[in-house]
Amino acid sequence: MARIQQQDANTSQGTPHQVGEVVMRGAILAISCAISYWLITHILANTYSISRDDNLLGGMWAVVATIFVYRESNAESVRSALSRMAATSVSFALCLIYLLIFPFHIWGMAALIGIGAIVVTTMGRPDDTITTGITTAVVMVVAALSPHDAWRQPILRLVDTAVGVAVGVAAACLGANFMRVTRLKGRDNLHKDAGEHA
Repeated sequence: MARIQQQDANTSQGTPHQVGEVVMRGAILAISCAISYWLITHILANTYSISRDDNLLGGMWAVVATIFVYRESNAESVRSALSRMAATSVSFALCLIYLLIFPFHIWGMAALIGIGAIVVTTMGRPDDTITTGITTAVVMVVAALSPHDAWRQPILRLVDTAVGVAVGVAAACLGANFMRVTRLKGRDNLHKDAGEHA
């Protein structure tokens, strides 16, 4: 009984190898978020900038996209990236068309969120309803805060998202490959240790 309790305690705490992987994944996510933020607030802001506040918002939006797509495997990250870009593209199109014609209005935002939900569900992507709605709400509220040339907001948020998604997928790919190599080295070390004790 004591041995089972000890095994349960070891499993819940994780082996040093598992803890190392968790720490490494967290470090890779943190670095990739910093890269996304920096790319938007420094590199792209030098190319095109509406205001400092908008640059900071863009940096935050890129970080959110990076977090959204950073997953344990390449396949999961690519699926998340496709989901994020599909949702953002629908929101981008709806908000751009609306803001080219009308200024921000609460009922306009609500209508766009509803239309976005219908569009992504009709496209066979009902799980993207949440992301489409969140993106639409952010774009429309930012357009209300910066009403001058508000139609630029969907374009800027699409760029922010694309940068964040690209960084997140690249980081997930690098992280997955690094973990694979680390596991292989760990197995080789176990085999060597087993051979020495045999």
